[in-house]
Amino acid sequence: MARNARHLACPPSDVFAVLADGWLYPSWVVGAARMRKVSGEWPLPGGRLHHSFGVWPFLIDDTTHVEHTEPGRRLVMVARGWPMGAARVDVRLEPVETGTSVTIEETPISGPAAWLRALVEPLLLWRNHETLHRLAYLAENGAGGRPTP
Repeated sequence: MARNARHLACPPSDVFAVLADGWLYPSWVVGAARMRKVSGEWPLPGGRLHHSFGVWPFLIDDTTHVEHTEPGRRLVMVARGWPMGAARVDVRLEPVETGTSVTIEETPISGPAAWLRALVEPLLLWRNHETLHRLAYLAENGAGGRPTP
């Protein structure tokens, strides 16, 4: 399991607003290239994102679905990325005096990434470091719908 954490200078509601807007997914998830469809249930359990990952013209279409949601606190997703397999991604938001502590835990659960977990984990740590960096830009600047000052 790869675990990354970062402090964001905004309340958990602002962070969750970005997570809850499925159309923003490729803006903060490293490797996601575009959205094709967001189910009306997103970010509730069973909600599904239809996205592509990779770099044009080498894009692969796949999906991510929600396993568990605690609005404003937690979002657990299963992200598929053929041919590498699938990963469980657990995003936790903890309110702190100066904003929000965000933790992402990503665990490969199927496919070659799960079999080669020890080799894949350093790449996931690097990728999710940048993912949290992008999430911070969006949440701290109102991308989830909060008006900026």
